[in-house]
Amino acid sequence: MKIGILGTGNVGQALGIGFTTLGHDVKMGSRDPAQEKIKDWVNKAGTKASAGTLEEAAAFCELAVLCTVWTGVENAIQLAGPDNLAGKIVIDTINPLDFSDGIPPKLAVGHTESAGEHIQRWLSYSRVVKAFNIVGSPHMFKPDFPGGPPDMFICGNDNQAKATVTDLLKSFGWSVVDIGGIECARYLEPMAMVWIRHFFRINSVNPVSYTHLRAHATVLDLVCRLLLENKTGLKMREIACAV
Repeated sequence: MKIGILGTGNVGQALGIGFTTLGHDVKMGSRDPAQEKIKDWVNKAGTKASAGTLEEAAAFCELAVLCTVWTGVENAIQLAGPDNLAGKIVIDTINPLDFSDGIPPKLAVGHTESAGEHIQRWLSYSRVVKAFNIVGSPHMFKPDFPGGPPDMFICGNDNQAKATVTDLLKSFGWSVVDIGGIECARYLEPMAMVWIRHFFRINSVNPVSYTHLRAHATVLDLVCRLLLENKTGLKMREIACAV
């Protein structure tokens, strides 16, 4: 598959290496493709890797991975060209982090809104799937955590797109839990803050931290479905008792 990586930071580079290792053709898109770090990444990633502008990466790909910082994502989408991504699957890895008050960051949006929902609106003709946001870049490809294969939570509105992303995640070494539509990004993004705040406290992405996230897969799935589908008419207190 042809993969376009929109973003050149740690996440984009780690996922790009994962995709090329599995035999996919990857083009990394950047505002400045001549950066030394991008040249170094292409050399490291091998013959399946190339670099270009955001627009070139979006036009090249069958599936795009959006992994810029939150403050730059809307501009990156405009530079990539929404028309270049129309009809395509876009994996949204982004956590909407706000560093305006220093470290640790807080969420710029959340609880009644999410980055995932913003991105789906900005890319209204694309099929956005939230994935990879709940772990740090060192553990995205072939994770090795205590307690066995870890779970990756995903959400999105298109079932076929989620099936494709599920297959990719399994090839990366993940089990997958689909928690519903893109509105469920409201829960995945705050969930990521658990390890992000822990990282800034200890300055390490400790695999042990993720075992706690993995242990709550069933609970998170149940809460999302009760709150967002709420076909039972349960009140909040009853939902709390159910979990």
